[in-house]
Amino acid sequence: MFRHYLLLLARPGVRSALILNIVGRLPNGMAILALALLFRHSGMDFTLAGGLVALYGVGTATGGPVLGRLVDYYGQPLVLVGSGLASAAAFVWIALDPTGPLAVVAVLTFFSGALTPPLEAGLRSLWPDLVPDEAQRETAYSLDATLQELIFVTAPLLVALVAAIYYPMHAVLATAAITLLGAIAFASLGPVRRWRTVPRTTNWLGPLMEPRVRQVVACFLFVGAALGVLAIAAIAYAEEAGNPDLSGLLLAANGGGAMVGGLSYGLLTPPRRPVRRFRVLLAGLALCYVPLLLAPPPVLMAGLFFTAGVFLAPVLACTFGLLHRIAPSGTSTEAFAWLVSMFTLGSAGGTSLAGFGAEVIGARGALGVAVIAVAAACLLSLRVRTVVVEPRPEAAPTSDRT
Repeated sequence: MFRHYLLLLARPGVRSALILNIVGRLPNGMAILALALLFRHSGMDFTLAGGLVALYGVGTATGGPVLGRLVDYYGQPLVLVGSGLASAAAFVWIALDPTGPLAVVAVLTFFSGALTPPLEAGLRSLWPDLVPDEAQRETAYSLDATLQELIFVTAPLLVALVAAIYYPMHAVLATAAITLLGAIAFASLGPVRRWRTVPRTTNWLGPLMEPRVRQVVACFLFVGAALGVLAIAAIAYAEEAGNPDLSGLLLAANGGGAMVGGLSYGLLTPPRRPVRRFRVLLAGLALCYVPLLLAPPPVLMAGLFFTAGVFLAPVLACTFGLLHRIAPSGTSTEAFAWLVSMFTLGSAGGTSLAGFGAEVIGARGALGVAVIAVAAACLLSLRVRTVVVEPRPEAAPTSDRT
């Protein structure tokens, strides 16, 4: 049954790249909670602590495409290690002096996010080298998207454990350590060191000069918004149900659905029409969100949250492959970084709007924001033009270039 995955993991370099990349990306799920705990522990009120944490998110979203472009120019090791060192230094400074001048703490918080090593985009640019076969690469993208869910399950638990045993300061220091060591470990891999840039065929807009890239990225602004709603909606629903602990179960069910969907998608042989597949998967995601508006009893609601996650990882996997096809030559890392940034910004916006909806209407108000957002993503996907079936020249293996 899992033959596709076994064949993929048997390929040289695939297992080490996946493991080190996922571990190196743990700070993506650790930083917000660790910083929030530190700021609250240092005596800040929720408004100030929330504002500083938001700066981290803004930094991550704005810095990603810049670092992605630098990778496309100078290769992965230099950018990964350099940004990892700078981001880790900012985390350490914040951990050691969270009550320092507010302007300094704010700047450091922003740059700790802006200089986050682009490991996520780097791995996706590396897949054509590690997995030259296009069909098998779809399995790789699917496994990548599925394992990503482990970050957001494991990372908060790690932060909570370190903060409980020691202090919140140590959780931030742990975030710094993993940021730097993860970047160094991934950058030291042979395929990463041998990865070479290719000639760019763009202007200052980079991958955004291609209309289809802009359209796909815009879709993910709304997909991110839909995902950002779920945390607030789960809390609002749990409070209405009289069981605050229920929110964690609902979000875990959603993550479980994403993992099941991603693993299942990787076992299939997808049709060779990536744009149509992209539209169909987005439509499936949207349809699975609509029943959430019913807000049924908790057991059924957990099932609906599970179902709402099933199409997420397949949408991500399909999008990774599609984006690699349509990004102009020499811009793949930056294109993937834009995807991450738009998803992050959309998630932040969705969370904000969900809070307003929950305050005015309740859980259904928050969930309504999610349904509208994912429906908007579906409509925008209709504008993405069909691409040719043949792989782009850049997709050829590059590990033997000098």
